[in-house]
Amino acid sequence: MNDFSRRGMLRATAAAGVGAVVVPGTLAAGAPVASAAMECEHCPCPPAELTGRIVRPRDPGYADASLGWDELFTHFPLVIVFAQNTQDVVNALKWARQNDVALRVRSGRHSLEGWSNVDNGIVIDISELKSVEIDAAARITTVGAGLSQLEAVTALAKQNFAVTTGTEGTVGLSGATLGGGFGFLTRWLGMACDSLVEAEVVVAAGAECAKVVKASLAHNSDLLWALRGAGNGNFGIVTSLTYKVAPLNSVTYVQATWEGIGDLHGVFDAWQRTAPVTDNRLGTQLEVHKNQILLFGVLAEGTPDEAKGLLAPILSVGNPTVTVQVGNWGEVYSGFQIPTENEPANWKFFSQFTRKPFPKEAIGVIASFMQNAPTDDSNFFTQAFGGAVRRRPDGGTAFPHRDALFYSEPGAGWGKRGSQPGVCDPLTPQAQAWIAEFSQAMRPYVSGAYVNVPNIGMQDWETAYWRSNFDRLREIKTKYDPRNVFQYEQSITPA
Repeated sequence: MNDFSRRGMLRATAAAGVGAVVVPGTLAAGAPVASAAMECEHCPCPPAELTGRIVRPRDPGYADASLGWDELFTHFPLVIVFAQNTQDVVNALKWARQNDVALRVRSGRHSLEGWSNVDNGIVIDISELKSVEIDAAARITTVGAGLSQLEAVTALAKQNFAVTTGTEGTVGLSGATLGGGFGFLTRWLGMACDSLVEAEVVVAAGAECAKVVKASLAHNSDLLWALRGAGNGNFGIVTSLTYKVAPLNSVTYVQATWEGIGDLHGVFDAWQRTAPVTDNRLGTQLEVHKNQILLFGVLAEGTPDEAKGLLAPILSVGNPTVTVQVGNWGEVYSGFQIPTENEPANWKFFSQFTRKPFPKEAIGVIASFMQNAPTDDSNFFTQAFGGAVRRRPDGGTAFPHRDALFYSEPGAGWGKRGSQPGVCDPLTPQAQAWIAEFSQAMRPYVSGAYVNVPNIGMQDWETAYWRSNFDRLREIKTKYDPRNVFQYEQSITPA
């Protein structure tokens, strides 16, 4: 059985294994920030100097430092600053403003349109802010914004706690959370951003300065609301995040595989009519490939018999091969990760939400396009919503798609890592055309889009991502970034 990558097949057995070890580093929240906080709107700003781990074009590690996860996009920044603490971020932001240099913010490098990188500008990389503090009694954790999802899951699971994360471990925790964030625990715990209760944020100040602010229900609550679903690169640079965590001792992990896609109509219809309304502890994703249908389920604090019983309407279709594992969430999560070097180099996706079950015509569109997918790594990926997604946390969130039954995306993956630029790959035009045609064919059955999986060609992307929340987001942008310092191809502009 093949391993599929991004939005592809998880490993056939999530064997209990060694998870990532989070090495306590400099706690972002504890970095010196007094000088930045003292700055005012009209005070002169002393000349800034870059600090942290600095990589420039002539340095030996520049090629690796400038490379993103999706190799379809190539950029050549003037300088990359790997911040070691919050003050490094403050200094980098000041330097960018004083030198009139375009800036981008980066953590896990999974920006799916390459927008966390920039030509001839500065990349402020916070991936080395890897601190973890857990208050077990209060059920609160404060983490550096550089943690990957795998590192976060592993650190919390060692103390039998969890927050919602996506399924892919190398994705940055902060990026996933600030766009909304969903995965196997979403129906049980809500969106990742729902558990975010405080953030430390470096924002622009005055004409060329920077300062640190806290966003919580007690301080700058409007900024916290905006960060919960629209925080990726729009208002400032998040350097630490505080989450409320949930106890989680064990999960039951189920994988079912149907060979071929002949059972697609039955499997998909059974899934879409049960997965969004079943026991909230059960999170599922369904993936359709050229030659396989894959179902994955995680039942929090449940038994194999419970999990198979809840999935029975789907598992009763055809004759799937079913495997079950019970274990600590960190061990299960690390077991189904796929090393980046085993993934295709180039990717293209189109995100969408569904609020009514797909009719048979829509499922037929999926079957038709998947039969003609450009590669075996290409797939149609879905994740069930419902459950706790429909509950808004105190203070609310900018994430608007709580009424969706499920999220889905067609995705194409192709090319070998490190072999050639994605634009030169002969499969690139075919893969991009397939995604464009697939997404267009699905439009009658879907709506909206997910900001963490941006749709570059969408005309009304503002309302697709944030619906009626967009006007309020522009007002908050005006308050915290009136000069539009933080901008990229689909960033929020001041009102």
